[in-house]
Amino acid sequence: MASELIRAAGAADAAAAAGLLHRFNREYEEPTPELPALTRRIEELLAGGDTEILLAGDAPCGIAVLRFRLSIWLAGLECYLAELYVIPERRGQGIGRALMRAAMAAARRRGAGYMDLGTSEEDVAARALYESLGFDNHEGRPDGPVNYYYERML
Repeated sequence: MASELIRAAGAADAAAAAGLLHRFNREYEEPTPELPALTRRIEELLAGGDTEILLAGDAPCGIAVLRFRLSIWLAGLECYLAELYVIPERRGQGIGRALMRAAMAAARRRGAGYMDLGTSEEDVAARALYESLGFDNHEGRPDGPVNYYYERML
């Protein structure tokens, strides 16, 4: 149900958050560190202050990872939605939408005036969710050129 409790993760939630992120990458055949290493990394990120992790449910079934940085163009912060994941058996129940609404509220509370994210062309469900919440991939205006997201390992 969409009424899942959405809460900010604390240090005690690092293993649960790591488990969800590990499962996410395995589902999409992406590389992922082993769970102990990923759990330590989540602990570091939470302690560092520029990352906030939201979990859905008492036994977490969804996660949103937010990364904050100073903005060049706005006073204050920008927020990057680094990850959004709901376990397959709980999809279609409004949990992703609840996580996104909570993520936008958390970003506003921290003083962010902007949020960005990346997703693939094939992830039609995620794109529909983001677009229904007002995100777009057109530069400057609704009929502007399409934005592209590039990445490279260094």
